[in-house]
Amino acid sequence: MTSRVGDYEAVRRDIIKAIPAERYDKGTYGPSMIRLTWHSCATFDQRQNNGGSQGGTMRFPEQYSDPANKGLENARNALEPVHEKHPWITYADLYTLGGCVAVEQMGGPHIPWTPGRWDSNDKNDIPPRGRLPEGSYGKNHVIDVFIGRLGMSVQEAAALIGAHCVGECHKSHQGYDGPWTETQTQFNNNYYKMLLTRTWKEKKNWDGPRQFEDEETHKLMMIPAEMTFLEEPFRPWVELYASDQEKWFEDFKNAFVKLCNLGTDRRPRDKNKLPLQNQL
Repeated sequence: MTSRVGDYEAVRRDIIKAIPAERYDKGTYGPSMIRLTWHSCATFDQRQNNGGSQGGTMRFPEQYSDPANKGLENARNALEPVHEKHPWITYADLYTLGGCVAVEQMGGPHIPWTPGRWDSNDKNDIPPRGRLPEGSYGKNHVIDVFIGRLGMSVQEAAALIGAHCVGECHKSHQGYDGPWTETQTQFNNNYYKMLLTRTWKEKKNWDGPRQFEDEETHKLMMIPAEMTFLEEPFRPWVELYASDQEKWFEDFKNAFVKLCNLGTDRRPRDKNKLPLQNQL
């Protein structure tokens, strides 16, 4: 039975079931759902005023087959039964709400998500490839993507990178391999603690792209772009978030809301589109 149109709480409950919320092991889809939200939204370009989650175009092979999006089929497939049960919700809304719910279910802050994004069947609305951050690049690239293109501040960029506290890299996806923290299914500030307190050395004797591993356990990893956050102007925020999880939660919440809203235009396109609803 489908839900009443506009019943986003019913959608949220079914997303929780899809994560699933009852177990927090490596089988959870929580980290993948957060990544799906990020990759759907971070295609925005403020200079060209296009891209972002609007349009729900991640459902098209022209976008999801981008090598940078490899592995996101796990989250998309997990959310598809939710959409079948609630066909009135747009994919653009579902792909952003999924990540917000996952953050909260894994122990993070409540994200005050707002619906109203529309879907597009126009392939011209699919953002060009190459807009997502490239992990092998350095500080200039990070600043250009987060600040120049997405319109984030230094603080917001530092807050968003902390979502790497959950999940792990898979060699079969982008070539990188391993988790960032030892608590990869718990949304906490351990990412910042690991980044600051572990000794990071370039991983040797392996056939993947350049990455770093901690000398203490040789089990955790960081990619080159992340090492940028140990430098100015990001480091003071990393140090703050490592010592104050509540402050990070607040700043992450605000930055993630901003990310989810990049490029959105909630004016109904036609009489069949839902108007802007209240926050959840």
